[in-house]
Amino acid sequence: MIYVIATIQLHPGKRPEFLKAFHALVPQVVAEKGCLSYEPTVDADVDMSVVGERRDDVVTVVEKWESIDALQDHLMAPHMMEYRAQVKDLVAGVSLRILEPAK
Repeated sequence: MIYVIATIQLHPGKRPEFLKAFHALVPQVVAEKGCLSYEPTVDADVDMSVVGERRDDVVTVVEKWESIDALQDHLMAPHMMEYRAQVKDLVAGVSLRILEPAK
């Protein structure tokens, strides 16, 4: 099993439009073979010293996949290609972290 943390930096003020497109995509992704979970998250509005400033133009996607092969298939799925084209003008940058359970 692997986990993916995808941090999506959006252009200012584009989060609502981006999330609308993302939520429309989620059912297709969770139906993919090997997808265990796929959730968009945003920074919580909390006042804690260990938490940095809230990032209003960031969406963090928390994913869980059965294998790296399932993730690679997901990245090349036709609906992902369509989604990327749909949101390209909303997104300023993306970074991925691929994690595995610690042993």
